[in-house]
Amino acid sequence: MIQTEENFDDKLHDECGVYGVYINKGEDGKLPKDLNPAATCYFGLYSLQHRGQESAGIAVYDGNEIKVKKDVGLVGDVFSQDDIKNLSGYAAVGHVRYSTAGGKGVENAQPMVSQMKLGSVAVAHNGQLVNYEQLREMLEETGSTFNSSSDTEVIVKLIAKSYKKGLERALTDTIQMIKGSFALCVLTENGLVGARDPNGIRPLCLGKLDGGKGWILSSESCAIDAVNGTFVRDILPGEIVIINDDGVLSFEFGEKTSKRSCIFEYVYFARPDTVMDGISVEEARHRMGATLAKESPVKADIVVGVPDSGLGAAIGYSRAAGIPYSNAIVKNKYIGRTFIAPTQKERENMVYVKLNALKSELDGKSVVVIDDSIVRGTTSRRLIQILRRAGAKEVHFRVSSPPVKFPCYFGIDTPSRAELISSAHDVDEIRKEIGADSLAFISVEGMLEALRSCNPENFGYCKGCFTGEYPMSVPGELNGKKISGNDN
Repeated sequence: MIQTEENFDDKLHDECGVYGVYINKGEDGKLPKDLNPAATCYFGLYSLQHRGQESAGIAVYDGNEIKVKKDVGLVGDVFSQDDIKNLSGYAAVGHVRYSTAGGKGVENAQPMVSQMKLGSVAVAHNGQLVNYEQLREMLEETGSTFNSSSDTEVIVKLIAKSYKKGLERALTDTIQMIKGSFALCVLTENGLVGARDPNGIRPLCLGKLDGGKGWILSSESCAIDAVNGTFVRDILPGEIVIINDDGVLSFEFGEKTSKRSCIFEYVYFARPDTVMDGISVEEARHRMGATLAKESPVKADIVVGVPDSGLGAAIGYSRAAGIPYSNAIVKNKYIGRTFIAPTQKERENMVYVKLNALKSELDGKSVVVIDDSIVRGTTSRRLIQILRRAGAKEVHFRVSSPPVKFPCYFGIDTPSRAELISSAHDVDEIRKEIGADSLAFISVEGMLEALRSCNPENFGYCKGCFTGEYPMSVPGELNGKKISGNDN
């Protein structure tokens, strides 16, 4: 499969998804014959495919060694039935990856494995380290060599460096050194380990296999449902869990900090059937849409959502506004990231391939279009052209997130600030640029209130891409480009 060098639309993209499986041994010391952790991991990764389409990998411990299979491509392309059969064992970790610019080769695919005299580890990581460059430089000065440009390899090297102190100490030492966002699944010869950064920026949850035969770690709860597992709970910010035959051991590391989970998980990244930190993603989108209808009402004949992540907010807007909802935009679900689009003009025109409109629903009508975000403006402009071509009389654009004005440093592939249309233009200038009759974004306060109404007890979000206020100090920008070293 040939990958495009850049995404043709103007969406934000999360970096990756992680998955872990541990199978309990029976009283006879043997594994259940009907369970293969690699197969469970495969189906889990399939359910997390929306979080990363560049590469996929699974590592398994069979009692003697950690075996790994990974490659560039989608989950279904990377693994054959024979691959899954050959990855036998009792514990596994898996990863799907969406890279930032560059670094798309197999050398950056995960999980990353380190073989050591005292034991081996495989690490799957979702997130981004803001002190990557300093840590890599320190490790290189003490003799470490690197085969990738991924900050996950820094985590692997740090664990290996302290492994002689024991797994628990090595992990604690490593986690206290790394700064930024991370959800980790670590496979060792002693069990499966999960860890979430102290702010809980990136998600991670715990599940049980059917019949209590083992445990699951996953970026999203939907991937636990996909293997007929039972969701148990979210891993807490700043928590490490160690899973082995004795069950789940939990402990906290470092000082207690404020929860600041990524608010864009609810806007765009997570699947609608996921429950994350006690909030249903679909319910959150409905409430954001309802809030948007109250803040920015408009007279119209129908409400239309931009598939897929704009649909939930569109339903909420329609109900709150009392305007009929219509599936008037059709998405080509097979486009993936497989098209060759070498020029910016061709990438922009790919929107016509990706989306189309139903003339029978739109002709002569005033339309409210709900999308989750506007980043560069390319998709929005092309979409409005498609709607007008289908006969829409008026197109009122509503966005269920505030204007994206600042880059993300915690694991989301955002453009530099210079490329973000909202960083240099006001709402009316953007309206003219995309060709809408009217344009409005949800307010930051409205978005927070919508989430608070879903779960007032589990509150606290990173909203740096909207406000420029981050949970921790972040790298600056140089000539409009981020100077952090992550490529995870």
